[in-house]
Amino acid sequence: MKKLIYTVSLFLLLTTLFSSCEKSLEEKYNNPDKTAGADIPGFFTAMLNNDRVRPSYWNVRTFLLMQPALYSQTAYFGNSNGAYKQNDSYVQQYWEDFYTSGGNGSGSMAMYRAMETAYASLPDAQKTDREIFMQAAKVVLYDQTSQMVDLWGDIPFSETGSLETSSTIINARFDDQVEVYNTLLSGLDEAATYFATATSTATFAKYDILSKGNVSKWQRYANSIRLRLLMRISNVNETTARTEVLKMLSNASQYPLIDGDNTGDYNPVNSDVLLMPLTNNTASLNSALTELPSHYAPDYMLNTVMLGSNDPRMPVMFDKFGITVGSAFIPNPTYRAMPITFTSEEQEANFSSYSILDSATFLGNPSLPGIVITASEVNFLKSEAYLRWGSDAEAKVAYENAVKQSISFYYYLNNLNTTGVKTETKPVTSVILDFVTTSNIAYSGNSSDKLAKIMTQKWLHFGFLQSTQAWSEYRRTGYPSLTFPATGKLAGFTTSPTRLLYPSSERTNNIDNYQNVAAKDTRTAKIFWDVN
Repeated sequence: MKKLIYTVSLFLLLTTLFSSCEKSLEEKYNNPDKTAGADIPGFFTAMLNNDRVRPSYWNVRTFLLMQPALYSQTAYFGNSNGAYKQNDSYVQQYWEDFYTSGGNGSGSMAMYRAMETAYASLPDAQKTDREIFMQAAKVVLYDQTSQMVDLWGDIPFSETGSLETSSTIINARFDDQVEVYNTLLSGLDEAATYFATATSTATFAKYDILSKGNVSKWQRYANSIRLRLLMRISNVNETTARTEVLKMLSNASQYPLIDGDNTGDYNPVNSDVLLMPLTNNTASLNSALTELPSHYAPDYMLNTVMLGSNDPRMPVMFDKFGITVGSAFIPNPTYRAMPITFTSEEQEANFSSYSILDSATFLGNPSLPGIVITASEVNFLKSEAYLRWGSDAEAKVAYENAVKQSISFYYYLNNLNTTGVKTETKPVTSVILDFVTTSNIAYSGNSSDKLAKIMTQKWLHFGFLQSTQAWSEYRRTGYPSLTFPATGKLAGFTTSPTRLLYPSSERTNNIDNYQNVAAKDTRTAKIFWDVN
């Protein structure tokens, strides 16, 4: 069994990871129906075709598993002495994949700046036709930008993309993180308002590989990301967050959300914003996840949170694993996560006795989508807001819907697998209802107890695939109550960081502007919303 898991080479995709960037963006994305001119729809599709959103090898293995999944304990990790030290080279690649074209991130910022330039050159009559692309691209850019702020704090933003907009290279200043968030919040509100009355076109539907031209889903997407960001700032600017969130939640017709129609037994395809795979990604993701020790079940998640409640998601999130004796495979009798305190040597010596990530759902699922935002997350956001500022009864309903939707979501992922491996059948409604209302995750206790349950279940739902969100919410709220082993760690790296350090390329190439933020560039500095 162990040999089977490790047969996929780590290097299957390395020869295709980095394509040449010699051609300009205009050359790469010319409209095939025209003889000249950069094409806005082409830029838009390229912006969406983002391997930093999809569960691709490079993003999962070199960024998520080595940084946010480790720092949020949504994946198991090698307990080496340098475990909490970020890998500068891989972090630099993530940074560059946001700002430039040609990498794994499709250059969200570069693509958007190119779209802006092309849009500005259009006759007024054509701008109306292309505005829908600009508004959708803004939603995607602002979603990705918020994650950059959540990882680093101050980032170059307003002055970026000078090469595409003015054909000159100007080193961009670092914008204040609070100001960037304010820009994102207002811009997302504007985009949602636009999509409330927008009409889709055949061209938009053709190039929109994220939502197939569904303007209602784009409106919900914009509102839902805005709700996420408002709750993110709710501990540092509670007045604004409370006012805006309650305004949204009190008027669902004006502010529709990605909430699965508040039904636990929902269809993620119809509700959630998911970036479906364009090609078979099984081999690449398999190689990313089956490297020791990334594929083991996280200790706190399985041993503390899920086992104690007999969580019905265990069969689609984890495999009990076991040993091979002769020609017979003997599975472990129960789910059990390897203790996080194990050394690297103990991890290797005891690999067969502990649960791993489920093969059908994760390790060998060619249809696993990129997760942008789900109904479960939105209902967890609602539940927290209602608990803090509104009706406890509404908080309870939103929480229970969120947990039910998370169960539906993970069984949906599991059943996407069409390779012939065994998939699981979702438990019947009565079993799920019993879990939600009578197990130790049930919405009960005082306000602190309820908040802890909301945030812990939300963290569990995010898992390693959305570990950037899990890490942000862990830093914002302090939930769940995680322990990070400090014994044997490098001096200065005995604890998990509270932000990423700027990559060395940015410190070197943008040195004058970097000096303005150098004092903040420490691994223990906090993002502005991290005040608890």
